[in-house]
Amino acid sequence: MNIRRTKEEIKNTIEAYLKKDAYGRYEIPSIRQRPVLLLGPPGVGKTQIMEQIAKECKIGLVAYTITHHTRQSAIGLPFISKKQYGGQEYAVTEYTMSEIVASIYEKMEQTGLKEGLLFIDEINCVSETLAPAMLQFLQCKSFGNHKIPEGWVIVAAGNPPEYNKSVREFDVVTLDRVKKIMVEADFGVWKEYAYQQGMHGAVVSYLNARKQNFYQMETTVDGRNFATPRGWEDLSGFIQAYEGLGKAVDREVVGQYIQFPKIAKDFANYLELYKKYQADYQIEEIFQGRLDEILLKKIAHASFDERLSVLGLILSRVNEELKKAVQWESYMERLQSGLLEFKSLTEAGPEGLDGHQLFSNVCQKLNLEYTKQKKAELLTWEEDKQYQRLLQAMERFQQALKLEGLAGKQEAFLYVKGLFGQENSQFEQQQDKASQTLEYAFDFLEGAFGAGQELVMFITELNSNYYSVKFLQDCSCERYYQYNQELLFDEKRRKLLERLQ
Repeated sequence: MNIRRTKEEIKNTIEAYLKKDAYGRYEIPSIRQRPVLLLGPPGVGKTQIMEQIAKECKIGLVAYTITHHTRQSAIGLPFISKKQYGGQEYAVTEYTMSEIVASIYEKMEQTGLKEGLLFIDEINCVSETLAPAMLQFLQCKSFGNHKIPEGWVIVAAGNPPEYNKSVREFDVVTLDRVKKIMVEADFGVWKEYAYQQGMHGAVVSYLNARKQNFYQMETTVDGRNFATPRGWEDLSGFIQAYEGLGKAVDREVVGQYIQFPKIAKDFANYLELYKKYQADYQIEEIFQGRLDEILLKKIAHASFDERLSVLGLILSRVNEELKKAVQWESYMERLQSGLLEFKSLTEAGPEGLDGHQLFSNVCQKLNLEYTKQKKAELLTWEEDKQYQRLLQAMERFQQALKLEGLAGKQEAFLYVKGLFGQENSQFEQQQDKASQTLEYAFDFLEGAFGAGQELVMFITELNSNYYSVKFLQDCSCERYYQYNQELLFDEKRRKLLERLQ
């Protein structure tokens, strides 16, 4: 099962486990809520999707890597208590609350979320002394004498034995009490994620050409060689940071992330050529609408790898502008929502408050909303960034309103509306720039390759990118729709021929 399907399956499981009946009881009793056990190679994203799931399901998250724990921290420390049995007092050994269970209660106090996700990583790599406690945890949903609170869904993850020498195999008794999911690396799914995260164009285009290098694991006499999705993502972020600092990424740097020497060398060479092609083919000139006929002929007769690298550069630039346009649109929708709320207050708000005070109320409400969601850890990195941008704009509007000294409700609203209009003009400029960037890309591709496979690949990549799909839903780019329709027609024809054969 790929990581996207795994994520959907966990979300569906959470929805089923947390569904309540008319009396407020969970329809699937806690004892029947099997823990989800994820088994798969390292670096495919098992850990990473947990935070996404918790935010999307609006529930809490407590995550632990169990190999960092001792038996005492997992099940609690022993202490002697006094108890009466048959009229006689006895000394009895009890245990303090497990650090893990205590963390769940702390999370509930901090966030106000009573339901959540308890994620235990490397579940099958525990020490011999802790192994019985982990089996009890999976079978009985408790650590020592303390049960996991109701409403908290357990997800555990581990690697198969071939990837980790410390792995302990679960017996049938344990496996028969969990919901087991085998996770596999899938480049197609990862590529969609990579586009959404804005990963470096060289990483995406390289893996497009050499999909076999996306996930590799090899055992040699010198140890393990490996390349993982986690490694590619972290390398991408580091390349972007180095570019911002004006520093070069060489083979030694790549090898720090892609610990498969042959692949690291290959990518380092590719990255060097990728940067060279950026200058050779005058990418900046292309997006100014200036096409050089000599360069068009040169790329048309270049090797496949060279054409693919240049296509990657074009896609990277287009995706960057389309992403900005979509983010602007999201920001404007939030800003407009605040403006509409201010308008309703000026028309039928509380008496005794002037326009500036009413706008301050809208700003305070937005701040409280942001603080509440931030405290509950329900915001993704992108959502947090959008909130920050919105709050800064609202504060800027508020200061401008105060400086103008506009107290009347109607005049205050009209002034803020004018400020919104200025923001909207910038939004429209970004939309136009994104559309023009797309048109320049089509000009270049048509001039260099006609309606060849490069154009088909370009359309296919646009269709797998979250931001380009969102932008093109409302964009009137005739050439995109024309080529996309032809591409779909060719795909249907190919499938029909396969069926006939």
